Amino acid sequence: MTREPHKVRLLQLIQERAVKKGVFELSSKKRSGYYIDAKLVTLHPEGAFLIAEIFLRMLPLDVLVLGGLELGAAPIVGAVTTLSHCYNVPVSGFIIRKEAKGHGINSQYEGVPLSGNAQVAIVEDVITTGGSALKAIEVVEALGADVRCVMSVVDREEGAREALAEKGIELLSIFTKDDLFIEGG
Repeated sequence: MTREPHKVRLLQLIQERAVKKGVFELSSKKRSGYYIDAKLVTLHPEGAFLIAEIFLRMLPLDVLVLGGLELGAAPIVGAVTTLSHCYNVPVSGFIIRKEAKGHGINSQYEGVPLSGNAQVAIVEDVITTGGSALKAIEVVEALGADVRCVMSVVDREEGAREALAEKGIELLSIFTKDDLFIEGG
């Protein structure tokens, strides 16, 4: 792992605030001896800024829209879109509901309209098997967009990279589970 100052500080925040030890059931239905409660960092002012700063540097240049499945993606999308405006490199955002709402236009997709062949990045706070990202990809591709990559704060390294590679989509992560536990974890 690099010693880039933003990444070093973000790693400290994750280790101090988000990593919990014990026995947990993950959204993938797998059981784990640790849990990363990433919202304790993605909803923290400094954490949100650091994630947005790093994601903006990682984002492929042709991607002008990013989003993901509620709830994990929402604070990241808000932080990245806001910071992109501050840097005059506008990146728009969207959120995908787990289920279409039962009123209004009954949409599962909320955010900027996707034009044909829009280049999109899917964001996740923590990715395990890739199930949430794959659901988001399915919705976005049905709208005609091209998913260029999935970006996560932490990759638990439990199959997501391989599942996404099968679809030809690259996973870009700030950290892996090893980064969290090797460096003072």
